[in-house]
Amino acid sequence: MVQEKKKLLGKTRRKWLLEKLQSANGPLKGSELAKEANVSRQVIVGDVTLLKAEQHPIIATSEGYILQQQPVYSVERIVACQHAPGRTEEELQLLVDLGVTVKDVRVEHPVYGQITASIMVSSRREVKKFIERIANSRAGYLSELTEGIHLHTLAADDESIMDEAIELLRERGLLVPEWD
Repeated sequence: MVQEKKKLLGKTRRKWLLEKLQSANGPLKGSELAKEANVSRQVIVGDVTLLKAEQHPIIATSEGYILQQQPVYSVERIVACQHAPGRTEEELQLLVDLGVTVKDVRVEHPVYGQITASIMVSSRREVKKFIERIANSRAGYLSELTEGIHLHTLAADDESIMDEAIELLRERGLLVPEWD
């Protein structure tokens, strides 16, 4: 007789989920967490929402959930970019090649207001996975809602790296002309 796996319930499950995120070395997929807890992925989504409401800094990335640690970067800037969807990989690779982390993308939607999505890419490998996920899901880029205009929060170890990254974005024509 096969023993049925026990379902984790309520507070116990959320405590378990928080401990999993704290000890993880990378993003944890909601579907894998759901399987391990013997619940649906939607239950995990709800748990994450409740944990966020309790002020736990959980971020949903394209690779899964992560618990945001204390910032390790000394410099953060928000840049206004504009380009066609086909230049997204170029933009992201340019930044990560310089050691810049692209934390998020934001657009101002005429109906919904500000829409922000976590990206959290800091290497070519992560950029490649992000681009592949967009292509495989047939989802569009948020910037397609705003004629290519979008904001990124960028993080780097020092001002000179950030200045170099912004100058390269400018040279490649990836910044919003008015912002430039």
